Amino acid sequence: MRPADGAASDGGGGSVGAIQAIGQALQVAFAMFWEILWPLALGFLLSAIVQTLVPKRAVAGALGTDSPRSLALACGLGAASSSCSYAAVAIARSLFRKGASFTSAIAFEFASTNLVFELGLLLLILMGWQFVAAEFIGGLVMIVILAVVFRLTLAPRLVEEARRHAELGIPGRMEGHSEMDMAVGEGPFFRRLFSSDALTGISHYLYMDLTSLYVDIGVGLLIAGALAAWVPASFWKVFFLTNNPVLAQFWGPLVGPLISMMSFVCSVGNVPLAAVLWNGGISFGGVIAFIFADLIILPILDIYRKYYGPRVSLYLLVTSYAAMALAGFVIGMGFQALGLVPTSRNAIVFESQLAWNYTTVLNLIFLTIIGALGVRFVRTGGPEMLRMMGGAHH
Repeated sequence: MRPADGAASDGGGGSVGAIQAIGQALQVAFAMFWEILWPLALGFLLSAIVQTLVPKRAVAGALGTDSPRSLALACGLGAASSSCSYAAVAIARSLFRKGASFTSAIAFEFASTNLVFELGLLLLILMGWQFVAAEFIGGLVMIVILAVVFRLTLAPRLVEEARRHAELGIPGRMEGHSEMDMAVGEGPFFRRLFSSDALTGISHYLYMDLTSLYVDIGVGLLIAGALAAWVPASFWKVFFLTNNPVLAQFWGPLVGPLISMMSFVCSVGNVPLAAVLWNGGISFGGVIAFIFADLIILPILDIYRKYYGPRVSLYLLVTSYAAMALAGFVIGMGFQALGLVPTSRNAIVFESQLAWNYTTVLNLIFLTIIGALGVRFVRTGGPEMLRMMGGAHH
């Protein structure tokens, strides 16, 4: 029963109903958090390991052109980078200033938030393998579309304008993340992985990423919990045009990025909300386009304006939106043709109360690992590093 159904007509009853509604939303949000805790922790840990073993100093030189090889490297290196949208944008500008082409820098940025471990693991747990496959294939399709659009429409004067603004070094968010390089690059792989320096680097990258994303993840869970608990299914069915399946295939990829822009939630914080939208009736391609759009939320657009100037910011909004919507539509139609679109809409799988099961066991294991790395982080000057580098949310 929805909270509104049981609310009394008097003021006291209304207050009780409101409290119950808030409690229900928080319960759903916590249940989703408990379900995604271990894959999220695992994703952050793998990302930190990769960042520790892959030096950033060699990246910019490999991305100096718009060639297919440079774009492929941008995708691979971006996938090995952080999943934080703000950090990805900051790193992209840093690469652009150090000699990377504008197209390759933006491709790196898109890969950093759409082709990473954390995102795939969360999609797998909450929504299923089809969404993981669609996200990664669609992410590559989106980057190819964007590169083609850039080649056809990106005027040299816009690139020069972007470079002039980038050289001003106006701060955005997560600036320290773009300059941080604690990579351990000498010696055999396993010796580097288990060295003291690597352990320190892993702890620093891990907590840098956690610090940059905890607000977005928390807000995403709260929004998803509220929508799941309060918004009736009838609204979503009308909004997503579920009674007209053909039109819904076009409508979903168009409206998905717009919902993402308005949610203000970026990166992996989008996944719980994506699950709610899927349960509500948005098309398969619409879900994918929604997840893609973490790089055109309003705070990111404001950072684009600071980094590259108003005209380039508008250009990135228009071209990114077009690439996201088109990639979502293509993936939606392709998976539909192959019979890979799930027929059920029960994406959010969680227990109504905590239970002793594999999820709880894995959560406790990874909380222990995160805690141990937290001790290492504190003992090796991590908090001071975060303050110095501007890594914390204000």
